[in-house]
Amino acid sequence: MKSTTLIALALLSAGVAFAGPPAPKKEGIEGKDYKWNAQGGEKSEALTLKGNAKEGRDGYEICGACHLPSGAGRPDGTFPQLAGQHTTVLIKQMADIRAGLRDNPTMYPFAKELTDAQELANVSAYIESLCIPTDHGQYEGADAAAQIAKGKDLYEKQCKECHGANGQGDKAKFYPVIAGQHYKYLLRQMTEIRDGHRRNANPDMVKVIKPYTNEMLVAISAYQSSLKMPGSMCKPKAGKK
Repeated sequence: MKSTTLIALALLSAGVAFAGPPAPKKEGIEGKDYKWNAQGGEKSEALTLKGNAKEGRDGYEICGACHLPSGAGRPDGTFPQLAGQHTTVLIKQMADIRAGLRDNPTMYPFAKELTDAQELANVSAYIESLCIPTDHGQYEGADAAAQIAKGKDLYEKQCKECHGANGQGDKAKFYPVIAGQHYKYLLRQMTEIRDGHRRNANPDMVKVIKPYTNEMLVAISAYQSSLKMPGSMCKPKAGKK
């Protein structure tokens, strides 16, 4: 489907969705009974299903208007890179948004258009199959080398164990791929997690980055955005190394 048609469909669906009731809101990390990644409901059902990437391509069309057909997202961090993300992470995040555990007013109208757990599994399978773009948004300050070096030290001490040496995450544990992710998106999400605004955050991660200063978050985001996963990144475009 051509991009103009895709965008038109997405906007039409958004208009219909926004006319409906607001997103639900369940108790998240601020609640005493909150359990990260608790089992049950649509999420657990989708995780047991085998996703069909071919069928998921059609379901992804409504996502592509913002995240782009390639799944690259936007370098300014408004929309994250999705390509190559683990199906477990995608299913959890979309299910959490649909259920009201994660606040994302922009995405909710689109996420709720997925019809059922099978479509959730299909779309996630398609996204996971996409190669990760190499030309994503990175830290561009004059002190980039120093920030990346500082961030590498922080990352290897406290993040590498979960997110891996190359930012590959852990599919079985629902830890996301961060290789190829945009710097500005990483910085925004870690700031929200640190400050308690990401209501479906993993409490273990909150504990790790709670003491981080803004400067530390800048450095670690700069390093994370520089990571690449061998064998998973897209081939460089002609004329680029």
